[in-house]
Amino acid sequence: MTVLARETTGEMLLRRLRSPAAWRETVDIFAVLTAASLPWSTSLAGIFNALMLLCMVPFLDVRAFLESLKRPICAAPIALVLLALVGTLWSDATWGARFYAVNPTVKLLMLPLLLYHFERSPRGHWIFIAFLVSCALLSVMSWLVAFYPNLALKTDPPERGVFVKNYIDQSQEFALCAVALAYPIVTLLREKRYWLAGLLTALALSFFVNMTFVVVSRTALVTIPIMLGVFALLHLKWRSIAIISAALLAGAVLAWQASPQLRHTAERFTNDYARYVERGEATSIGLRLEFWRKSLSFLAEAPIMGHGTGSTRGLFERAAAPAGQNRASAEVIGNPHNQTLNVAVQWGAIGILILYAIWILHLLLFRGDGLANWIGLLVVVQNVFTSLFNSHLFDFHEGWMYVIGVGVAGGMVIRAQRGRAKMGEAGS
Repeated sequence: MTVLARETTGEMLLRRLRSPAAWRETVDIFAVLTAASLPWSTSLAGIFNALMLLCMVPFLDVRAFLESLKRPICAAPIALVLLALVGTLWSDATWGARFYAVNPTVKLLMLPLLLYHFERSPRGHWIFIAFLVSCALLSVMSWLVAFYPNLALKTDPPERGVFVKNYIDQSQEFALCAVALAYPIVTLLREKRYWLAGLLTALALSFFVNMTFVVVSRTALVTIPIMLGVFALLHLKWRSIAIISAALLAGAVLAWQASPQLRHTAERFTNDYARYVERGEATSIGLRLEFWRKSLSFLAEAPIMGHGTGSTRGLFERAAAPAGQNRASAEVIGNPHNQTLNVAVQWGAIGILILYAIWILHLLLFRGDGLANWIGLLVVVQNVFTSLFNSHLFDFHEGWMYVIGVGVAGGMVIRAQRGRAKMGEAGS
């Protein structure tokens, strides 16, 4: 019996190794693990992502995949990676700096693979649920760390309410989850499924409360109203927009009065700006304004092709003022904290055109109705507007949020479109 059981188990494993469906399920599992680990660990997310990629290879339909690469939504990200590689040829940076600057673009090559896979997989929603649950657990840890700072794994430097990574990444996650839940909440209310709608509402509010009373990035403060506005314009009637806007305004006023942390975060805007303008201090806003001003001058020097891949730091070194006490003009950086300028300095107008093509094509992909369309649209909108203040498409955490969000949601949307097309053909 034992020998038979062993043979049966071995045969079962061999059969699964030969089964394309089993490999696709394994890819889905690693995609779930990648999404679930992203809020917690850069290393784990990278490992699971690599395993996901390996599991795609054995039964990949090469001809169908290569055909899918012709779609503009796939071709544009690939074009940016190729531009980064070709841009190493006219850069004056060291070769190490050139290839190091290519690295942030490479993640975009996963977009066509995810679009291809989740066009064929029915389990795309697993990835979004995993990310939501993971962020909810991180929110709990954020509260615990706010009251018991010794629990934090991040201690250099310590940040209030941040268990791992940093408050910018955490705010990005919480803002995305909170606003994304608006669509299923409204849908459930229309279906009169009040208990489940109430549960999701409580979850969304928990993210907002955390950002109000624990920690929030200034980028999130700017982009959350924009994301909510997009939802209102797309999915609510004008009367509902007016009522909800009034409620949100009242809630914002109450939050402002009740949260010293929120007031401190907002007040730093004007204080930092004044210190930079009056004394040239290297405040957060002051540094960004200094980086943007210099980046525009670099772009003017090479407007078409830019200065080449990895050239940014060298340009800032040559343009830096003599070192002074906390002077913004003396700072040197390899990232101007604006996605457009980051691309423009290195690859000029050609890079800007490709970058904007990526965003526009992906926005157009999510024009329809449904949860996948809403999540994909929100991911792109968030990335576009937060990239005004950071290079979030090239940053590890926010870049992978974009790649996974657009790749999975886009694949689900294309799958649904193919399903409707087949039903239309069958009915005709």
